[in-house]
Amino acid sequence: MDTTTILKEEALTNYVLHKANTRGHANHGWLESYHTFSFANYHNPERMNFGVLRVLNDDRVNQGMGFGKHPHDNMEIISIPLEGDLEHQDSMGNVTVIKKGDIQVMSAGTGIFHSEYNKNKDQEVKFLQIWVYPNKKNVTPRYDQITLDLNDRHNKLQQILSPNPEDEGVWIHQDAWFHLGKFDNGFSTSYPLKKAGNGIYAFVLKGDFTISNISLNERDGLGIWDTNTISITANTPDAEILLMEVPMAL
Repeated sequence: MDTTTILKEEALTNYVLHKANTRGHANHGWLESYHTFSFANYHNPERMNFGVLRVLNDDRVNQGMGFGKHPHDNMEIISIPLEGDLEHQDSMGNVTVIKKGDIQVMSAGTGIFHSEYNKNKDQEVKFLQIWVYPNKKNVTPRYDQITLDLNDRHNKLQQILSPNPEDEGVWIHQDAWFHLGKFDNGFSTSYPLKKAGNGIYAFVLKGDFTISNISLNERDGLGIWDTNTISITANTPDAEILLMEVPMAL
């Protein structure tokens, strides 16, 4: 076995591939949810988290339905709408609607209650619900949402989240950076990780990709660690991807 082969095999040990059809699945009629990591009645000891990334739920909510008031604490909660309009209310007094192009974040901290409903009676709402463990406990709860220019992710990675309130996107209490990209067929780019020791989790929203020589299809997830950069190539038109750089140590 030559050195090139050895290095290639060693590099491939530092990743985890979650194919779309291996995710947890719950269908409550009004709600259909796919769980990349253990959540609610889906428990897989090999899928508890990826570093501080604890929850990645791919949710569809029927017309006019939603989640009643429920509590959270000591978690950074990010919602990314994909289709439709999601109405949010919380114990901090926020009453808002988020839609595609918006990013919502809550630092649950010492504790909040909130509810989420499909605002429309004539169409579904689809969104990603993401939970990240914070690096500070019992912070004062806060809420934020922003509207992004979808054109700013065409053939580039648009930053949507960081640890810095002065940076692009929303911010959270964690050394994490999220990016969204929408690429033409054959477009290639790279992502250099921003902090040593972090890992990166890629989630394909639409189409097919190759990331660091690993093939991914729609709704596949790929986590890579012990790396400084990853290469990304879109293999279908209008391919969309979410990148989540997170600390690997809890």
